[in-house]
Amino acid sequence: MREQVRFAVLGPVGAWRGAGEVDLGPPRQRAVLAVLLLAEGGRVPVDRLVDALWGAAPPASAVGSVRTYVHRLRRALGEDAALIRSVGDAYVVRSLPGDLDLAAFRELTARAEPARREGDLHGAAVHLRDALALWRGPALSGVRGEFAQVRREQLEALRLSALESLLAIRLDLGEHAQVVTELAVLVAGHPLDERFREMLMLALYRCGRQSAALETYAEARTLLAEELGVDPAPALQRLYERILRGDGDLLAVPGAGGPATANRHRATPDAVTPNVVTPNVGAPDAVASDAVPSDALAPDAAPSYTVAPDAVAPAPSATPRQPSPHGPSRPVPAQLPSDLPGFVGREAQLGLASALVPEGDAPSGTVVIGGTAGVGKTAFAIHWARRIAPRFPDGQLYLNLRGFDPVGAPVPPAQALRTLLEALGVPPRELPEDQDALAARLRTVLTGRRVLILLDNARDAGQIRPLLPGAPGCLVIVTSRNRLGGLVAVDGARPLRLDVLTAREGRDLLLRRLGAGRVAAEPEAVREIVELCARLPLALAVAAARAADRTAFPLAALADELAEGHGSLDAFTDADQAADVRAVLSWSYHALSPAAARLFRLLVLHPGPDVSLPAAASLAGLGTAATRSLLGELVHAHLVDEPAPGRYAWHDLLRAYAAELSAGTDGADEIRAARRRMADHYLHSAYAAARVMDLTRDRIVLAEPSPGVHSESHTTPQRAMAWFGTERAVLVAVLREASAHGFDVHAWQLAWCVEHHFGRQGLWHELGVTLRTALESADRLGDPTALAHIHRGLAQAESYAKRTGDARAHIERAIELFAKVGDVPALTESHRQLSVVLEVQGDLEGALDHHRQALELLGPDGDGRLRSWILNGLGWYHSLLGRHREALEFCAAALELARARDDDYTLGHVLNSIGHARHHLGAHDEAVAAFEEALARFRHVGGVPWAEAHTLASLADSRLGLGQPDQARALLAEGVRILERLGHPDAGALREKLAALTPDGDRAARSG
Repeated sequence: MREQVRFAVLGPVGAWRGAGEVDLGPPRQRAVLAVLLLAEGGRVPVDRLVDALWGAAPPASAVGSVRTYVHRLRRALGEDAALIRSVGDAYVVRSLPGDLDLAAFRELTARAEPARREGDLHGAAVHLRDALALWRGPALSGVRGEFAQVRREQLEALRLSALESLLAIRLDLGEHAQVVTELAVLVAGHPLDERFREMLMLALYRCGRQSAALETYAEARTLLAEELGVDPAPALQRLYERILRGDGDLLAVPGAGGPATANRHRATPDAVTPNVVTPNVGAPDAVASDAVPSDALAPDAAPSYTVAPDAVAPAPSATPRQPSPHGPSRPVPAQLPSDLPGFVGREAQLGLASALVPEGDAPSGTVVIGGTAGVGKTAFAIHWARRIAPRFPDGQLYLNLRGFDPVGAPVPPAQALRTLLEALGVPPRELPEDQDALAARLRTVLTGRRVLILLDNARDAGQIRPLLPGAPGCLVIVTSRNRLGGLVAVDGARPLRLDVLTAREGRDLLLRRLGAGRVAAEPEAVREIVELCARLPLALAVAAARAADRTAFPLAALADELAEGHGSLDAFTDADQAADVRAVLSWSYHALSPAAARLFRLLVLHPGPDVSLPAAASLAGLGTAATRSLLGELVHAHLVDEPAPGRYAWHDLLRAYAAELSAGTDGADEIRAARRRMADHYLHSAYAAARVMDLTRDRIVLAEPSPGVHSESHTTPQRAMAWFGTERAVLVAVLREASAHGFDVHAWQLAWCVEHHFGRQGLWHELGVTLRTALESADRLGDPTALAHIHRGLAQAESYAKRTGDARAHIERAIELFAKVGDVPALTESHRQLSVVLEVQGDLEGALDHHRQALELLGPDGDGRLRSWILNGLGWYHSLLGRHREALEFCAAALELARARDDDYTLGHVLNSIGHARHHLGAHDEAVAAFEEALARFRHVGGVPWAEAHTLASLADSRLGLGQPDQARALLAEGVRILERLGHPDAGALREKLAALTPDGDRAARSG
């Protein structure tokens, strides 16, 4: 009886006959066996072996060397040489789960999920521990080259996935204390992997370490922002919020109770006993840890991958293939192009796409894959088609319809029908001439078959409609730069839009093309390359090809080259037009109408990140109806996108292409006129919003807008606030552009318009940026009124950023200038604002004095709303000075004025001052009532999150004073969440206050 031969790839590549290890020869010979084993029973052509061993530059003798290595391997394996069989120009290694550690690993991990679904957590843990125990170190150890590195990373991902599942089960079993250290090590080794960080946060929280759990999240948020420019995933954010508010439900262990979890508090190594796969290494404790060290197996030990037959769960399978009614004589076409080797990501879209595949007798489906030029529509379609090809046993057809071909004309439907019918085995002589008859014949031939048809690069719906099947069971995949809305509306096609890659997918693309070592060595350069390529797959592929050709150059050199040419497509040119970004984009542009082409060029003047319909109309000097039609044409051609209703956007390379076209087509006068119209649009729209939001604010005078400008009106404060929120990033960018192009009056006046909204929202950074830019314009103008307004705004921004010295210099300069020009209302408001600066500096008497000056300047007939603000300030500063009863007198007068106007925003601040005084007088019930009404007023107004957060903190103090620590913790947690979202400097202090609050709340309760 022959001894069993066992193979290993989950560690050093090896083979064993019985108890003895087989000498597999030199590294390349060992690598040949590794490639064959990784196919897991599949055919491996010789040319693939050559690619795996030598990459893109094999020697002339490569094929002969491969055959020699195979011959030697057969001889080393002795009487089981038949294990490596020749099949044509390929080789196959037949292995069962008991022969190969990787197959056994897959078998065991596949069993774990059904066990877990059925509630057998211990059984699932057994399978996963046994699977992980098969690893003897990094996979494919000792095998060099890019192929091995890519597969090593894929296998490591499998291991981490299994480890994640095991750790999740252990958490469900209540082993949080035992897994904390292991999870901390995993997070340190995989800092961007949010799966392990989420489990670590949960384990820490269950161990009573809430602060450590929150710090783990804060570290993740900072790291993700710095490394990838993204926020934590929604799941991690939700867990953070639950931990922040002390959610008791998180402490419940899902596996507690019930027979499957009876032993959940036992020590980790003994919680489950491996009973299916046993690495036979001569050491009974070799699998005591989930992370098996690389030296866990002695070099001369022979592993065993025995899988108990009665424990094998049936593998999931697709619907059994039904025999074709047409019999074996019919050809089965398999025309799909090869999958792109560098294809990465798109898992969400692939999942959505696969859900659209018709099952059984369901009607045939059509999926239209759209997206801008270079986004990877064809690569995605081919990758998806190959993934689902087994579900279409009667054939897979591919046809390039050349809808946007640089050379040839689009393929006529009749020609396409003939090509498809011939591929399905219909003799050419039997094909009719008439297009309708050809379409009917295709529907007849496809009846009763399950066929996949991939129609690439379609021009319009008319080119596709005759090619659609009529009977159930088929799937048509269409790619097009146009949206093919008619096919969706009339023929029931399902649209699937591709966007540019995520930052992580862009990095993965470079990793696949350039290798892990090169990418890991220069993470910052990789990040820059991904962003400078606008995360567009075609541009990334061109950049990767350039880097691959210059292996001696660092990636930082390529990043510098792209940065120097930013705003140009010169870095993305190629002799092959299909790989030339400029050429590929031009095919869509030249199909536009002249009016749509002009709008596309002018849109580059808009600084983004997106543009509304009225703004686009003002930019072009056209009516909104005409502009809506032209934008629809651009969206249809995927030259702009509509990510939200009425909002239009485009990526950086489309912007660069439009800029090149505009520079060569549009005159300087037309461009300047368009810039002025854009600046007029945003200035007049923002001014209208600012006036609606604060009717009593001092005014500025605007010039009339240019002809063709369609500024936006706002009927209520809520709508004005919503408009400011939507246009926030655009307004900052437009102000910067206005200043840069000499529209200095627009720049400072736009800063005046946004100042109030940004301040209420707590957007101190944006406020500072806009005002500093506006100050440059005001300085160039030399206008004292402009300078006074901007200095006053800067004082507010600097004050909230805790730069009180700068804030005081700005507000004192504003007071000087307003006094010089005789603007008494603005001077009054400036004295009140100087009080805020002095408060932050600790000069409370000085703050009180300037509020008195403001009240004197206002006079008896001054604005009632401003009077209520000044009276409230007088009350606030009296309270801060410990004069709480005097404070309540001023606040009562302010409250009466504010209630008469039903002014929610002012009422919120006055009630806050009253609550502060009441709290410090020991009247905690009355303080709670005041704070709760203030909170309700702020929430009714909306858009004042910083005021809401500080009110929550004050309310928490009063709740503590009443001996209600649970309510106080919940209020503080909500306040922390708001301030952290704003990036407010007070977030840290409030977070510390929450963390220091003991469960019984005694310490903080006595401090108020």
